[in-house]
Amino acid sequence: MPLVNIMVNSRAYTIACDEGEEDHLKELAAHVDGKVRELLESVGQVGDARLILMAALLITDDYFDSVARLEQRGQEMGDLATAQSRIDERLSLAQAGVVSALEAAAKRAEDIAARLGQA
Repeated sequence: MPLVNIMVNSRAYTIACDEGEEDHLKELAAHVDGKVRELLESVGQVGDARLILMAALLITDDYFDSVARLEQRGQEMGDLATAQSRIDERLSLAQAGVVSALEAAAKRAEDIAARLGQA
């Protein structure tokens, strides 16, 4: 199991991860460090544990917002699929009506042509 050295709030931490996950872990740590730096600018140095906890809470809040938006988009996609189905049904009915009307018009035209041919 590889060990990865990461930096958060200018402090080094060594974290174990699965093989091949080293770069991903570094990206995650960089994200946490970025949140910690944002907090440092707004609340100052309040201790590593508190800063990391606050960063974790902000990241979790972002995560929950993303999950809620994803669920909303899923609902919207379902609604759009339902609307598309209704439109497809209406289009099929309209097409059937048009075909029927054209067939009726063609039949009338043939009947008129036949009567004119007999006259």
